[in-house]
Amino acid sequence: MKRAILVPGREKRVLGGHSWVFRSDIARVEGEPEPGDVVQVYSAKDRFLAMAYYNPLSQITLRILSLRETPIDEAFIRRRVREAVDYRRSFADLRSCRLIFAESDRLPALIVDSFGDVLVVQCLSLGMERFKPIIVSALVDELHPAGIYERNDVPVRRLEGLEETTGVLYGEVPDRVEMTENGIRFLVDVKKGQKTGFFLDQKENRAAIAPFVRGQKVLDCFTHTGSFALHAGHYGAAEVTGVDISGYACAFAAENAALNGLLETVRFKEANAFDLLSEESRRGERYDVIILDPPAFTKTRQMVDKAVKGYKEINLRAMKMVRPGGYLVTCSCSQHVLPGVFQAMLADAAHDARVQLRQVEFRTQGRDHPILPAAPETQYLKCGIYQIWRD
Repeated sequence: MKRAILVPGREKRVLGGHSWVFRSDIARVEGEPEPGDVVQVYSAKDRFLAMAYYNPLSQITLRILSLRETPIDEAFIRRRVREAVDYRRSFADLRSCRLIFAESDRLPALIVDSFGDVLVVQCLSLGMERFKPIIVSALVDELHPAGIYERNDVPVRRLEGLEETTGVLYGEVPDRVEMTENGIRFLVDVKKGQKTGFFLDQKENRAAIAPFVRGQKVLDCFTHTGSFALHAGHYGAAEVTGVDISGYACAFAAENAALNGLLETVRFKEANAFDLLSEESRRGERYDVIILDPPAFTKTRQMVDKAVKGYKEINLRAMKMVRPGGYLVTCSCSQHVLPGVFQAMLADAAHDARVQLRQVEFRTQGRDHPILPAAPETQYLKCGIYQIWRD
């Protein structure tokens, strides 16, 4: 029997519902499991706790699959895939959503995104990699996509002893896939775009800006391929400028604008958003709505203070540039910058900018990225909508 026995007291994390067991939590392993094997997890008092897959190469040595003593076989994986898809059938457009969100769908380290009739898969651990053929077969049976593409070009796989790979897993996958989000058409580069090609986690937040942008002058910083900018244009903004440091991203965003007939309203500028905010602030430029959706400023706890300084810098500048009564839509996808820390930073920035903030909404990732209260790591996205007041 392949078993992992935990250090006394470390079972509390498992019993509390968290699906990670770190190397330091394990007292010993019995039965000589190979990396990637499924093992039984026991407490120091010989109490069965869970079924998990095992990888001694990873700091997260055990990833829990079930709290019941059950076979982890093809039927198990197919059932979990079906449950994940069925959950989303109740509220989501299955052609534009995250179908599987790893631990939140009880399939640790597995990501599946849907863009039109193409699915994109990431297996971020050795244990899940072993189930990849079954996962692909289950997805085909559930959704009948035209193609499935793997985007396993992720450095974290190296920590699992895996190579970075990309390629077609099923059917045919074009270089660019068209999907529709909130009534807006987008081209998605599933083969070379960031992450899986498009950031689906902001879908509901992008829809939430509709009441605040109609007839307004809007600045969208860190626009990537134009998602927030095109939503602003679609919802009736008078003038939208999208800014990104990547010329490729700006060109791609302009293609998306053309696809929606928005080129007269929405334009894109290749620029460093930090520099642009600084320059336009000095010139006295004003906007009715400013949207800040930067990439993660830190991926480690050790760099949180530096990240918070970066967030404060861009938010302070943006607050000074929003006209009185206008709106700031500000986001952070840095997992280690907790919601309370982010909100405290905004209050500090408002004080320095000599403005008052009125919170309209404070949001998180969409429902297709569900959150486990027992695993804070599953909640990473912050999105605040604030009205700016000046006396």
